[in-house]
Amino acid sequence: MFLCLFATLDTKGVEAGYVRDRLRALEVPVRLIDTGSGGTPALAPDVTREEVFAAAGTTLAAVQAEGDRGAAVGWAARGAAALASQWLAKGELAGVLGLGGSAGTTIGTAAMRALPLGVPKLMVSTLASGQVRPYVGDKDVLMLNAVADIAGLNRISRTVLNQAAEAMAGLLRFRGERPAVPPGPNQPLVAATMFGVTTPCLQVARGVLEQAGCEVLVFHATGAGGQAMESLLAEGLVDGVLDLTTTELADELVGGVLSAGPDRLLAAGRAGLPQVISVGALDMVNFGPESTVPAEFAQRQFHRHNANVTLMRTTPEENRALGRELGQKAAAARGPVLILLPARGVSALDAEGQAFDSPRARRELFAGIRETCGAVAVEECDCHINDPAFARRAAEWLLEQLGRPRQGRRVGESPTAVS
Repeated sequence: MFLCLFATLDTKGVEAGYVRDRLRALEVPVRLIDTGSGGTPALAPDVTREEVFAAAGTTLAAVQAEGDRGAAVGWAARGAAALASQWLAKGELAGVLGLGGSAGTTIGTAAMRALPLGVPKLMVSTLASGQVRPYVGDKDVLMLNAVADIAGLNRISRTVLNQAAEAMAGLLRFRGERPAVPPGPNQPLVAATMFGVTTPCLQVARGVLEQAGCEVLVFHATGAGGQAMESLLAEGLVDGVLDLTTTELADELVGGVLSAGPDRLLAAGRAGLPQVISVGALDMVNFGPESTVPAEFAQRQFHRHNANVTLMRTTPEENRALGRELGQKAAAARGPVLILLPARGVSALDAEGQAFDSPRARRELFAGIRETCGAVAVEECDCHINDPAFARRAAEWLLEQLGRPRQGRRVGESPTAVS
């Protein structure tokens, strides 16, 4: 097995060679892949740029003839991801290490995001101290800040590149020595969603599930959290879903900053998993500081959660649309589904006397769900989402469905085992 080292060798060749040699000194088998498309490689790679573009379904000559650097980066990213996936399927890939600026980071992390949870992934990047969600996505990617540009060897770059090589060597060396995962093979793994304003609900529900012998994996519904959960569901790692906080749908519909994308709420249904779905925090759309709220929303109702988070109340019309979307996605599920509705409020702010309390908006939300959910079971409880009775009902229904848990893969296992 070998480590993949991705770099554009026309601009990062000296630095990549330094890391390759350091890895070899640490007794790490490494394969250097050239993902560049212009200039002359500074050293000979183990996998040429021609092979990278061929894996993407094009040729280096065609990419160079097009003369579009952005397109070239896109092709290289697709080729890198394809190669990494192929090597993983063959049981040859031990991990991925990348070096780069914006182009190299785009290419290297594309390969990393194509791999399952547990395969070591480390990106040395000049972008690591900024907004990294586009690069990390929903995978366990480590980002190491390059501090200075990756342009030559000096006292700063050598320090950072040494750290990268040593960190990756450690990840690979100790991977086979990790403590055994405590849960037995028949212990159900439940994925659950939570937001600050639905925390009491999840605390009670998690307690019920854990007392019954389940392991509960909680995702913070911040966009990236929802995406991560959907990815794990699609990979077959989970037995049941307690999706009580679907607030990311509101950000996707209205234009908030915590969207999980249009595919949110689909993976569990496609996998046939039992799931409880509720409407937690669909009363709000998330923005950053008040100064970042788009001008088009100036006349809307807001709540200042803190200096960095501004919440906007969803309108009755938006709630109707959200309900229709939620019901439609639930109706498409292949497994058992319960839609559980809290009549007295969907978040800590949507409660009697609180800033976002709106019986009309809740009525529209619930009506939209019933319009599109088809034969899916819907229960409306005369309680608030954070009432213990609501949480217990959700957890107990899911436990009924988990009488015979599915046999999912363990976290860290790939379709072809990598040790």
